Amino acid sequence: MNVESAVVSDIRRFNRFYTGMIGLLNQHILESNLSLSEVRVLYEIGQLGKCTAGQLIAILKIDGGYLSRMLKKFEKGGWLNRQQSTADGRTFFLYLSASGKRLLSGLEEKSTREIRQLTGHLSGEQQRQVAGAMKTIEQVLTAQAGEQTTDIRIRYNLLPGDVGYLIYLHGQLYAKESGYNLEFDAYVCKTFYEFLPTYNPAKDRMFLATVNDQIVGSVAILGSSRHLAQLRWFLIHPDYRGKGLGKKLLQEAIDFCREKNYQKVYLMTTSMQETAIALYKKAGFRKTGEKHLQLWGQQLYEQRYDMDLS
Repeated sequence: MNVESAVVSDIRRFNRFYTGMIGLLNQHILESNLSLSEVRVLYEIGQLGKCTAGQLIAILKIDGGYLSRMLKKFEKGGWLNRQQSTADGRTFFLYLSASGKRLLSGLEEKSTREIRQLTGHLSGEQQRQVAGAMKTIEQVLTAQAGEQTTDIRIRYNLLPGDVGYLIYLHGQLYAKESGYNLEFDAYVCKTFYEFLPTYNPAKDRMFLATVNDQIVGSVAILGSSRHLAQLRWFLIHPDYRGKGLGKKLLQEAIDFCREKNYQKVYLMTTSMQETAIALYKKAGFRKTGEKHLQLWGQQLYEQRYDMDLS
């Protein structure tokens, strides 16, 4: 048997083993009268908090007609709500109802118990080996040329530790790529210090791109007044640039501004951030101000960009 045939044989054998294990793990889910695909869609909606059908299709790579039938079933069961976008009447945001959240929570608890029963007899090291092997399979099979993973998720809420890590990322990357000194770290700390006491999800929104729960990109919208918002902390880790992630985060931020009926959104940047500026311009921002400053150990031009949303 040559190497290729041996690999095929090994994968088939593992498939038979794993599908058998999956059958055991998901007995309770099947008893809920939901398919694995339906549970996965419920899970994604729960993770995203509020999303569109188009986002689900892109994330899950699912047929639109099949998804539409699922969503109708969820609505009939009282698990799903729809909200029409105020910016575009053709767009509807999907989110779980209180009943849907209870259903999903119950399914996750059952699944967790099943997995713990399966791995409970293993040592801590053996558990790490199993989880590590699964992560390796996922990363290798989903990797494209030059990519480490395609499993990028967008999170819309702040968790403990997020701000500290974002400050670290800004300091590290801007020092390496733009030569900024420690004064920039102090500036970023100050902006978050001023933001957190007034953080209100009703007017502010964080967009955090994560891979394996690690932040790899960010942008935020801060409501400055009833009609004006500011875009801040736009950052993409170098390992995840060139994949359209920056464009996606910017678009989600702009969509949020429209949803909240902001009439204008602005941002402050420097002339050194050429790649980000190109994205801003492409998204519809225009430069409205510029002044020469000595900041963060550099001679640079601070620039303001605005976008009219009304």
